[in-house]
Amino acid sequence: AQREYVWDTSRLPLVAIVGRPNVGKSMIVNRVSRQYQGGSITYDSPGITRDRTYRPAYWGDKEFRVVDTGGIVFNENPDEQFIEQIRQQAMVALDEAQAAVMVVDGQSGPTTLDHEIAAFLRKHKMPVFLAVNKCESHTQGELQAAMFWELGLGEPYPVS
Repeated sequence: AQREYVWDTSRLPLVAIVGRPNVGKSMIVNRVSRQYQGGSITYDSPGITRDRTYRPAYWGDKEFRVVDTGGIVFNENPDEQFIEQIRQQAMVALDEAQAAVMVVDGQSGPTTLDHEIAAFLRKHKMPVFLAVNKCESHTQGELQAAMFWELGLGEPYPVS
């Protein structure tokens, strides 16, 4: 019988992927985990990702784990189901993580909610990287990303 090796990733650093709903957090997780099937669910509707999803990940020669989270919303909207529970799951992910990547939408520009999330993350004592998603244009991508300097999280990295 052939023995299957199970790779123990529990000791690798954990990076929480956070941001408001529908900015492409799950696509980023799929990309760095190289798990496009059986990975995170993606769909263009708020509230699809509700629970934390953990995956081994790779970037360059670095190995780590990522945790996908649902979109963080601080305002309570009675019409939105599960907002508080989704936010709580994201907070657990941040508490477990050694670093965070805040994902924003480069096409929509900085929003009030992006500013609220950035202010919250600045209070956490962990490295936070800013990924500006949906910057497909080689000519406009850098300009789109530059708008996010105002969040105060350091250099915004354009991704698509």
